[in-house]
Amino acid sequence: MIFTKKSSMKGKISIPGDKSISHRAIMFGSIAEGTTEITNFLQGADCLSTIDCFSKMGVEIENKADKVTIKGNGLHGLKAPKEMLDVGNSGTTTRLISGILAAQSFSCTLNGDESIQKRPMKRIIKPLSLMGADIKSMRGNDCAPLEIHGTTLHGIHYDSPVASAQVKSAILLAGLYAKGETSVTEPYLSRNHTELMLKCFGADISSNDTTATIKPVTRLTGQKVIVPGDISSAAYFIVAGLVVPNSEILIENVGINPTRDGIIRIVKQMGGNIELLNERTVAGEAVADIFVKSSDLKAVTISGNIIPTLIDEIPIIAILACMAEGETVIKDAAELKVKESNRIDVMVNNLSKMGADIRATDDGMIITGCKPLHGATINSNADHRIAMSFAIAGLVADGETEIVDADCVKISYPDFYNDLEYLVGA
Repeated sequence: MIFTKKSSMKGKISIPGDKSISHRAIMFGSIAEGTTEITNFLQGADCLSTIDCFSKMGVEIENKADKVTIKGNGLHGLKAPKEMLDVGNSGTTTRLISGILAAQSFSCTLNGDESIQKRPMKRIIKPLSLMGADIKSMRGNDCAPLEIHGTTLHGIHYDSPVASAQVKSAILLAGLYAKGETSVTEPYLSRNHTELMLKCFGADISSNDTTATIKPVTRLTGQKVIVPGDISSAAYFIVAGLVVPNSEILIENVGINPTRDGIIRIVKQMGGNIELLNERTVAGEAVADIFVKSSDLKAVTISGNIIPTLIDEIPIIAILACMAEGETVIKDAAELKVKESNRIDVMVNNLSKMGADIRATDDGMIITGCKPLHGATINSNADHRIAMSFAIAGLVADGETEIVDADCVKISYPDFYNDLEYLVGA
């Protein structure tokens, strides 16, 4: 797919439902009693993998457009799947479902695509094993495929070495079934969608600073879940509105959960024209409309406890930094190495091909902005966030920017290119 330089972007869009919340709504609805209705569900490949896994375990799930209806099986009602559970490209599915499967009365195997088979699973295998789980990497490399034999679990307190909502959530979900109390302490607070939503479903869960604690319950109850727009998807249009000349974009219905709003804070620090309008709370989550327009930007340092709140947005933030005056430093972000691709190397290699002044560090990158970008052939490494980031870069680069494996955006934003085309008026 080819992108060229644009002189303006105008209009308003509504983005797809939040991927993290969509995953969790399917999982929690499946192990709750009664009916769960999910509106604005993200129809991306990753979330469809979660539906497929729970359907294979006997959960009745009806998926119609942006509304999903689940007839829950209850905490102990899942059935042994007759075949392997295929998680596709979804790390969220793999890690969170492992916490649930560890406590079931059956055994199963989890596997996914080539990317999933390289992503680190020791970070959940270790704490779940400490709880008594029988979970192992079948190839002995701490990656998928995983073999899980359900068993009785006991509560633990776990000091997580990484601020990861996926690790935290896997442990908390196992804690739903464990004997005694289970708690997780993180170095920094990661996204808290699990804590917020589990409480709505009736879990005995609490949070104090960077520690989340859960006690077992006998049942969860189905809910009506309204999924806000995904700020990680909004991020591409936030940046586009800031860096493409003569632009004004309104992005409606975006989740602005404080554990996810790091990009908004960084844009403000960089001097970007960004406003939050119509702020409200929907189904326990903070939501707003986001208005952005073309801006003169200045470099910043991005590090420390803000990193977990924007970890998925760092690729597009790197594009933003290329347009900012001065040297932007991104650090404390080694987690980027173990995403769908090594996002540090992929961003540095591809932006260098476009003429950016950028270099990799052990835990991030350093970017000197305001260097003219030119078109290049970009290898997305089949990583949806890389493909979308360079689609935006192509809008401010001279010449043509071609993205290889551009269709990988279907993982999180199937209509991304259509929405982009609408805003540029092509």
